[in-house]
Amino acid sequence: MPSFAQNFAVRGYVRDANNGEVLIGATVSVPQLGLGTSTNEEGVFTISLPEGEYALKASYIGYTSFSRDIRVTDGAQRINFTLDPVDTELKEVRVEAGGLRQKLNDTRMSVESLSSREAKLLPALFGEVDLVKTLQLKPGVQSGGEGTSGLYVRGGGPDQNLVLVDDALIYNPSHLFGFFSVFNPDAVKSVDLYKGGFPAQYGGRLSSVMDVKLNEGNNEKLTATGGLGLIASRLTLDGPIIKDKLTFTVSGRRTYVDIFTRQINRLSEGNADYDPIPDYHFYDLNGKLTYKAGKNDELSLSGYFGRDIFGFNDDKFKFNFDWGNTMGNLRWRHRFNNSLYATTSFYTSGYQYRINNAIDVFSAKLTSAVKDYTLKTDFDLFVKGGHSVKFGAMATRHHFIIGRLNFESDDSTQAFSTGTNLAGTEFGVYASDDYQVNAQLSLNYGLRLSGFSNNGKTYTALEPRIAAKYNLSESTSLKASYASMKQYVHLVSNSGASLPTDIWYPSTRGVEPQRSQQVAAGINKLFGRGRYLFTNEVYYKWMTNQLDFRDGANLFVNDNLQDEFLFGKGKSYGNEIYLEKVKGKTTGWLGYTLSWTYRKFDSENDLDDINEGRWFPTRYDRRHDISLVVLHQFNKRLSLTGTFVFGTGNAYSIPVARFIFQDVEGEDPSVIPIYQDRNSFRLAPYHRLDLSVVYKLKPKRGESDLTFSVYNVYNRRNPYFVYFEQVKDADRVETLGFQAKQVALFPLVPAITYNFKFR
Repeated sequence: MPSFAQNFAVRGYVRDANNGEVLIGATVSVPQLGLGTSTNEEGVFTISLPEGEYALKASYIGYTSFSRDIRVTDGAQRINFTLDPVDTELKEVRVEAGGLRQKLNDTRMSVESLSSREAKLLPALFGEVDLVKTLQLKPGVQSGGEGTSGLYVRGGGPDQNLVLVDDALIYNPSHLFGFFSVFNPDAVKSVDLYKGGFPAQYGGRLSSVMDVKLNEGNNEKLTATGGLGLIASRLTLDGPIIKDKLTFTVSGRRTYVDIFTRQINRLSEGNADYDPIPDYHFYDLNGKLTYKAGKNDELSLSGYFGRDIFGFNDDKFKFNFDWGNTMGNLRWRHRFNNSLYATTSFYTSGYQYRINNAIDVFSAKLTSAVKDYTLKTDFDLFVKGGHSVKFGAMATRHHFIIGRLNFESDDSTQAFSTGTNLAGTEFGVYASDDYQVNAQLSLNYGLRLSGFSNNGKTYTALEPRIAAKYNLSESTSLKASYASMKQYVHLVSNSGASLPTDIWYPSTRGVEPQRSQQVAAGINKLFGRGRYLFTNEVYYKWMTNQLDFRDGANLFVNDNLQDEFLFGKGKSYGNEIYLEKVKGKTTGWLGYTLSWTYRKFDSENDLDDINEGRWFPTRYDRRHDISLVVLHQFNKRLSLTGTFVFGTGNAYSIPVARFIFQDVEGEDPSVIPIYQDRNSFRLAPYHRLDLSVVYKLKPKRGESDLTFSVYNVYNRRNPYFVYFEQVKDADRVETLGFQAKQVALFPLVPAITYNFKFR
């Protein structure tokens, strides 16, 4: 076993040979020593080696591997790699299993990595590729229901996910009431989802971190990438403005169902029996400029703007509803020397929704918003002896508009306004060390000091993090982690889903921050000559200060909303099993999750208890969750992809009995439902099969394909929700009982999409 006290650092970057973009998460290894590492978000790697001669190998999923013979001597060395994408004209896709070995050797655990190239191969609803839906096919990650893009990670809610786009926060990562995510796959380079073992640089949320990296732009030539789908089209342009100096990328996407529905409404004008179709569409724009100011400096300016617009207008009633995110980020990367790097960012990020109503002579406007201004800096320091140190700080100024309602008549004789404006400052300071102790053992440990100040009240917390990896052999490793997290802003909702009308609310004197602690342990096994990776992880997470509403709470018109909150605790635990294959004509993965998720709300005032203060399963508690993904390459032009999912039905509450209450004699009686335990019933199990066929075309320049997909192949009517309908007698007078009715959203949905990339 080599002594790391006498080791020397070898550093460099890994880039795409075609466009010069850095490859995040590429594996750099020395097979003869059984050592390896991966590139960071700048595409930079560092590995500590003893003096001697070695073959240094770089590999990345979807690229051909490359090895270089090096001689390690006294002092730091710099070795750079450029990798070629796998030739799409090969008879089969031969991808080196470097990605699997990277997962085996990575100190991090509970991390799912995804590239847009992989996501585009999978079948999708209406043919719209969605990175978040692809992540839902990984163990430990659940959707909120049929078609939705919300994430419920290891028992956490949708507000407990930290979503970062080029290090800038996005509050609501969904379009179409949660059915699609805001991420245009052509604009995204990679996505890392942390389910546990969070590195110390991340904070502010309890359950997961979704780190999205945007493309930087092709520094070699102008390219155009896009697609024409069933409900939306997208286009991305990128290329050099000043070769090897200044690059750009700009992406746009828009749905166009509203164009057809408006025409249908026009043609049906004058038909008294026709109910107009509401108007709906969404769009989003991504842009990024990257400027290499010199050998050691790089500036980038990235932005996002997206809106969902829903409206219904006729002579008597007008309803217009729009919501969306805005983000702008200026980032400076500086290399002091081969051992010290710094990244400094200033960004602004916000989310808002607006509802405009008009009935006869009255109009109402309801607005809620959050706006952030953030300054952060991160340093990467490589130290002799196998240490990679990361430290930094951040500060965010939050501004909140809480449910502002304005109501007035057309002549302004009747008017009132209500709502609350709040503000707060969040900060964090952290340091961590990724330490390669020896060829078998590596550690990542760190500490984060976080805090939040609002109206004279300040909360602070220490958040320790540690992860360890031990190699039992070249093909087997053990991993374990512990992480403590704090959350100072909260998404308050009177529904189980992440709807656009939900409100972000800060910690105050009466609303303490949420906290979670999670421990996890697992085993990783590489077998079949590196073709297969098996992982098995168990976890336990416990949470405090979880938020819910009192029964009958007023969410929208309330100047003191926090009086409606209830505070409780939660716990979640489970086992995640994962088998992945990334080499050969047939690739894919199989995931299985066995899990339990509970909440408990008991207070000094028994009237405020939920479920009489006893533990109850959350709506998204799902005992069994199975996902199977298979990709098969028939030849150089034709491939087939299939996904199958199965999950225990969501928990929900239904009345077990009803009684009749006669308030006023002669009036219809009121029917009062009687409930037992919270969420004590289950919807029917959810299962679905999707298929997709990709046929590559032969354009004169670039590449293109036709993708034929079928969502819900065997037309399973999966339940979205259940309601109860009164059963009347023959004369429609007396109520005989109540019958449960199930609502399903999507039957079999075929789609065709034309994708292209011209250069």
